[in-house]
Amino acid sequence: MNVRSMTGFARVRKHSDAGEIVVSVKSVNHRGLDMHFHMPGELDVFENDMRTAVKRRAARGHFQIHVAFTPSRPPDTAFVNRPMLDAYVAAFREAAAAHGLAGEPDLNAALRIPGMLRDDNQPDPDDQVRSLLLPAVEEALDTLNAFREREGREIAGELLARSRSVREGAARLEEIRGRALPAFQARLSERLAELLGGTALDPQRLVQEAAILADRSDVGEELSRLKIHAAHLEELLDKGGEAGKKMDFLLQEMNREANTILSKTGGIGELGLGITELALAVKADIEKIREQSLNLE
Repeated sequence: MNVRSMTGFARVRKHSDAGEIVVSVKSVNHRGLDMHFHMPGELDVFENDMRTAVKRRAARGHFQIHVAFTPSRPPDTAFVNRPMLDAYVAAFREAAAAHGLAGEPDLNAALRIPGMLRDDNQPDPDDQVRSLLLPAVEEALDTLNAFREREGREIAGELLARSRSVREGAARLEEIRGRALPAFQARLSERLAELLGGTALDPQRLVQEAAILADRSDVGEELSRLKIHAAHLEELLDKGGEAGKKMDFLLQEMNREANTILSKTGGIGELGLGITELALAVKADIEKIREQSLNLE
């Protein structure tokens, strides 16, 4: 299964003896699965079936589903929805007065509002309408998912490149770390010489003190965990499916390791500056991954 973006759009038009259906589906980012339907009231009976169709094809995202239905048989008699028309006219005039605008309500525009004209004798939607509507919804969702998968592959490619950059940065940090102990020893020797004014130093004690300082500033465990998290992130992207939520925890951990590395870079001169520079680059890559991962399902 591919990694999918949460953004996309699709429209499907279907015809049958029952009439014409136009289904438009738009999805954007959302922490959960959120669905909103906009359709004629007579189609409300099919909303649960449409929700089930969305749930079978998506795990996360904010979905706007618009349905327009034109029945093949015109109504025998049509009645104006007087309460709705009265509310429309009142709202029009109130807005015109509030803003000092001239104008009169447009009856033609009002009658085009869904629900303004009603047919009290129109039969309830039947299986013929259902067999037109649901396949249209499913086709629109499948088209939407194809779009989301294409965009998801592009995002995943960028995330994989940045994850590899994180692992490369960690490897370079390990190489610098290997030179840290001698640097600590040299710095400690200089500092003690200044304090003791030329008094002889115990080499064994010097090595011990340097080792203690190096251990306190060692970033070996953080680098190891950082590489493990990056490898796990790449596995999630390769596996596909609902990767966005799982990546969120990993990225929090990776950012924590990078912050700890940055907090341990003082005290070894140019080597410390090198570690800081690399760790900042790693942290920037992690932040870019986090930003893009918010777009994934």
